[in-house]
Amino acid sequence: MLHARLIVDHTATRIPLDRRIFGSFVEHLGRAVYDGIYEPAHPTADGAGFRRDVIDLVTELGVTTIRYPGGNFVSGFRWEDSVGPREQRPTRLDLAWHSRETNEVGLHEFADWLERVDSDLMLAVNLGTRGTLEALDLLEYANLESGTALAELRTSNGRERPFGARMWCLGNEMDGPWQIGHRSADDYGKLAAQTARAMRMVDPELELVVCGSSSWSMPTFGEWERVVLGHTYDDVDFISCHAYYEERDGDLTSFLASAVDMDAFIDQVVATIDHVKAVKRSDHVVNISFDEWNVWYNDRFENVDKITGAQNWPVAPRLLEDVYTVADAVVVGNLLISMLRHADRVRSASLAQLVNVIAPIMTEPGGPAWRQTTFFPFALTSRFARGSVVPSRVESPQHATRAYGDVLTVDAVTTLDEATGRLSVFAVNRSQTDSVELTVTMPPRGTRSPFTHVDSWTLNDSDPHATNTLDAPERIRPKENTSASLRGEEIVVTLPPVSWTVVVADH
Repeated sequence: MLHARLIVDHTATRIPLDRRIFGSFVEHLGRAVYDGIYEPAHPTADGAGFRRDVIDLVTELGVTTIRYPGGNFVSGFRWEDSVGPREQRPTRLDLAWHSRETNEVGLHEFADWLERVDSDLMLAVNLGTRGTLEALDLLEYANLESGTALAELRTSNGRERPFGARMWCLGNEMDGPWQIGHRSADDYGKLAAQTARAMRMVDPELELVVCGSSSWSMPTFGEWERVVLGHTYDDVDFISCHAYYEERDGDLTSFLASAVDMDAFIDQVVATIDHVKAVKRSDHVVNISFDEWNVWYNDRFENVDKITGAQNWPVAPRLLEDVYTVADAVVVGNLLISMLRHADRVRSASLAQLVNVIAPIMTEPGGPAWRQTTFFPFALTSRFARGSVVPSRVESPQHATRAYGDVLTVDAVTTLDEATGRLSVFAVNRSQTDSVELTVTMPPRGTRSPFTHVDSWTLNDSDPHATNTLDAPERIRPKENTSASLRGEEIVVTLPPVSWTVVVADH
């Protein structure tokens, strides 16, 4: 067995954890909405047509905010289509995903659903085919109490109180040539700055997210951020990061170390933000909204599932319905560790996406809903990561990867809930062959551990490519890790190969 150590510095300044890091994302894409959260004919459907079994799973997942309605979809979206009497709403072409959008579920319905799952609304505005005026109209419709044409229109459409959206995305992935309305950094930066300033004239307290690179593999990465922030720095609160990972060419070793890439990505974006801050001599702090992240087997979409044909525009086709493995779940858990480690600058994040589309929750029309493997590390991290992130250092064996060179075999992070005194440790073992005994050490503070009890759960399997499916929805679940124990002032736990583990220590 290998040995690793997590040294927790309880004397260091803790980083307050913004719970919006446990956000998610629902786009009008594939079966995310229709046959996902919404299926009026389903046996569990409530009076509004929403699946109650999905509501229960989303609630269990612990999602705090949900970004809506896109994504690539938003760059061709006319928000007016999604309000008013359903029978009068138009069906439109969605160019982003080559589908038809019926607008049966729109802003009102989605906001009502958010109340059922106890999540906050994060709205995206269309800066692809539309601009500042349309963004202002949506803001007025959504957030103004009364006294204007659009506020009164919302009331006449059945919602007297405002939606109260506080966080707004200024477009989506505008650096991507695939995006409708794709612009240069200079053109987008000017439009985003103009829109941000106008929206703040309505409400100075809004939190605004400007588009960063859709991937740090984009040839414009870095320069895009610098130019866009040069236009918008003092007018926005966040810049977005997007990152997706997949196992390529059977290289599981590199895939399990994907969080190394996310760490470097975040560090580079922070460096660019702070460079622009210094150049502008600004006191304002721009943080990161990591509002798209996940494991996504994008090659499958490009080569198998992509819809084409001028007369072929299906409604809610099966798109991006990746079936996730144990290894995928370990990577998702590790990406959460990366974002927690950077909680001083990553203040919001959105797992992309929530139901059916590269999602932790899957559904079958007329049938069950079930948890994918990736559901569990997200749900347990959201449940136990509260309070603050406590600075810590991992001492671990290393192993070689093709993509990232030598990496730590164990990665981990620690949070402390000051209200209860609970310490939570989240750890992954990236080795495919060896178990690792992890010792959690805190600087001397007495003769005994401040904790009296530990619990632990681990997600792993002898087959790292095992999955949960419609036929076997309970194949993979976290199991109690009985190896976790207190040894004096230390916590000790054994991490099996290719595993994600949470350890919870209480007084």
